[in-house]
Amino acid sequence: MKNVHKIALSLAVVSALNLAYAEDLSLDSISVTATKFERETKEVPQSVSVVNTEQIEDKNVLNVKDAISTIPGVIAADKSGGYDSRLIIRGAGLKANYGIREVMVMRDGVPMTDPDSFTRMDFVDIDDMQSVEVFKGPGSIYAANASGGVVFIKSKSVFNTDNNRIKLGYGSFKSVNANIKASFEIDKSNYMGVSISRRQSDNDWREWNKFDTTQVSLKYGHFFEDDSSLEMELSYTDANLQLPQTLKQTGFDYYKDNGKTNDGDDEGAWQKSGRYSKTYFLNLKYEKDFGDITFRPQAYLTKWSHYHPVTGIINDADGNYVTGADLAFDYKHNMFNRKANLVFGLTARADIQDNAKKYQYRDYTTGFGGRITKVLSDKEGTLASTEDALSKLYGFYAQETVSPVDKLLIDIGLRYDALSFSADGNEITKYDYSSGKYVAGVGTYSISENYNLFSPKIGITYGLTDTLNVYGLIASANQAPTDNEIKANRAYDPTLASLKASTSTNYEVGLKERSKDLSMDFSVYYNAVRDEIVAVKDIFNNTYYKNAGKTRRIGAELSLDYVVADGLHVGGTGSYFDYTYVDYVSSDGDFSGNKQRFIPDYQYSLFSGFTTGGFSGRVEGVTYGPYYMDDANTEKYNGYTLVTNMMLAYKYKQNKIQLNINNLFDQRYATEAEKVAGFTTTYYYTPASPRFAMLTYTYEF
Repeated sequence: MKNVHKIALSLAVVSALNLAYAEDLSLDSISVTATKFERETKEVPQSVSVVNTEQIEDKNVLNVKDAISTIPGVIAADKSGGYDSRLIIRGAGLKANYGIREVMVMRDGVPMTDPDSFTRMDFVDIDDMQSVEVFKGPGSIYAANASGGVVFIKSKSVFNTDNNRIKLGYGSFKSVNANIKASFEIDKSNYMGVSISRRQSDNDWREWNKFDTTQVSLKYGHFFEDDSSLEMELSYTDANLQLPQTLKQTGFDYYKDNGKTNDGDDEGAWQKSGRYSKTYFLNLKYEKDFGDITFRPQAYLTKWSHYHPVTGIINDADGNYVTGADLAFDYKHNMFNRKANLVFGLTARADIQDNAKKYQYRDYTTGFGGRITKVLSDKEGTLASTEDALSKLYGFYAQETVSPVDKLLIDIGLRYDALSFSADGNEITKYDYSSGKYVAGVGTYSISENYNLFSPKIGITYGLTDTLNVYGLIASANQAPTDNEIKANRAYDPTLASLKASTSTNYEVGLKERSKDLSMDFSVYYNAVRDEIVAVKDIFNNTYYKNAGKTRRIGAELSLDYVVADGLHVGGTGSYFDYTYVDYVSSDGDFSGNKQRFIPDYQYSLFSGFTTGGFSGRVEGVTYGPYYMDDANTEKYNGYTLVTNMMLAYKYKQNKIQLNINNLFDQRYATEAEKVAGFTTTYYYTPASPRFAMLTYTYEF
C-alpha cells in the first residue's frame, strides 16, 4: 500500500499541473512493420505499438529498453542499466540469457538481428532514434526467423533539417549522455547529416558494471529529377560493456539493505564477463515510382569485432561481417472494383565469421579437484579453439491487402525463408562444466544445419464506427535454433546437440479506437508453440537447451491514452499472462501442466503527462507481477509494484532543461529471480538499479 500511495501522490501532483497548463496532443501513429510501407496502426490486424519522438524525449531514454518497457506484452529486463537488455515479447526470447533471441530488431529496414536470430543492441544510437515500433507475435513480413515479432527502430531522416541540437546530460553514478546532431540542405537535391554521441556510466552501485559507447554517423540524401531518392548512412560505434553476474541470497539481501552490492557476493567464478566491440555500418536505400509500382531496394554491410569474456572462455573475433539486400515492391491496383495493395519482395542475408578465436582465462584460482573458483582478470590465456562460420538466409515474402466491401480490410500474406549455418573449427581445449576446469577438446569439427521456415497469415479489420475497428488474425512462424545453442549443447553434452525448429501459431482478436481524445488497443490471443526451445540451467548455473513438446500461451493486453483536457493526458497499459507447458518432459523432470518461469501473472503501468507553453511533465508507475522461479513451479518471486519514474522540463525558445528520475522512491527489487535445485537449492537474483537521476540541457539550432 505504501507504494500505491506514493504513485497516487505523484499522479495527483502532475495531474494538478496538467489542469493548469494546456496544449493539443496528437494520438495518431504510423506502422511500417505490417507491410514495409506506412500504414495507420488502426488498420493493422494485429497488436502493434509505436513509441514516438515525444515519448522518447520525455523519458530521456538511454537505451531501447527504456523506450519500450511499458508496452503491454513486452518484458525488458537488464543487468547493467539497460545496456544488455533481454527482450521477451509474448514469451518469445525467454530462453536468452544475454541479448535478444526470437525477435527481429530492425533499424531503418536493416536487420540488427543476425540470421541465427541473435541481436546486438550496443550499436543503436539512442539519440538518433525518431520512433520505435513493436509488432507482437508472428505475422509481420519483416520477421525472418523471428516468431516473437519485430522491433523497428526508425532513425531521424537526413531530409529533416529541423531537429538539429546539442544535448548534454549528467546523472547518478557519474553517468554522461552527450549528443550533437545536425542535418542541412546543400542545395534542393542534396542533404547531409551528422550525429556524434557519447554515453558512459560507472554504475558503481555494482561491481564490474561500467559502460561507455562512442558513436558517429554520417548521412547523405539525394533527390533525383524523376523524384526518386537515395539515402546513405555510414556509422561507427565503439561500445564497452562490463557484465556483472547474478547474486546469491546473501548478496541480494545486502543490496536490499544498502542499495549497492558487496564485493564477493556476485555469483560464481566468472565475475569478469563483458563485451567490448567495434562496429562499422553502411546502409543504402533507394526509392522510385514506376506508375502504380513503388520499388524500394536496400543494401547494407556491417563489420564488427568484439572481445567477449563469458563463462569458461574468452571470445576474440575481429573478422565478422553481416551483409544483405532487400528488394521490396508495392503494387497499387484494383480488386473487386476497389483499391488493393500487393507488397512483395526478395531478401538475402549472410553472417560471416572468419577465424574467430576462443581463449582460456589467463588468471584464476582453483579449489578442490582443480575446479576454477574465481577468475582474477579478463585477460587471455592459452588459445582454446579457432572457428570459421557462415549463416545464410534467403527469403521471399508477399502480402495482399484488399477491401471487398466498405470498412473491411483483409490481409493475406506469406513469408518463406531458407536458413543454413555451418561451422568448421579446431577445439584444442574446452571448459568442462561438470569438472569445472579446462580439459582436452574434440579437435577438428564440422557443424552444418538447414531449416525451411514458413510464416503464413490472414488478418481481417472491420470498422465498427469511424473511430473504432475490430480485427482478427491467424498467423504462424517457425523459429530455428541458433548455432550458438547447438554449440552450447555440444560443449555441455554432445548427445544434446540436435534441436528442432519450433512452430508458433497465434490466434488473436482485438479492438482499436483512434478518436480525437482517446487511443485504445485491446487484444486477446491464444498462442500455441510446438517444440519450443527452452534454456535449462544445471546445478552449476550452466545453460543448455531442449525442445519442450508443446507450450500454450494465453494472454490479454490493454493500452489507453486519454486526453482529459488540452495538454493533459492520462492512461495506462496492462497485460495478463497464462503461459503453460502442455507437454514438457526432460531429464530434469516432467513439467507438463506447469507455468513458464519468469512470466508474471500480470503487468501494468499507469501514467499522467502534461505539456503547456514551456513546461512539461510526466509520471509513471510500473508493476511486474509474481512469477515462478523455476520450471518445477516450487516457488514464486513477488515481482515489484509501481516502480515510479518522473520527468519535469522547461523550454524557453531554443533552450530546454529536463530532469528525469527513475525509481523515484528507490525500491530495491530483482529484475529477475531464479531458483535452481541440485545438491543444494540456490537462488540467483539480478538486482534492479536503485534511484537514478539525470539533468539534461538541450540547445536547438
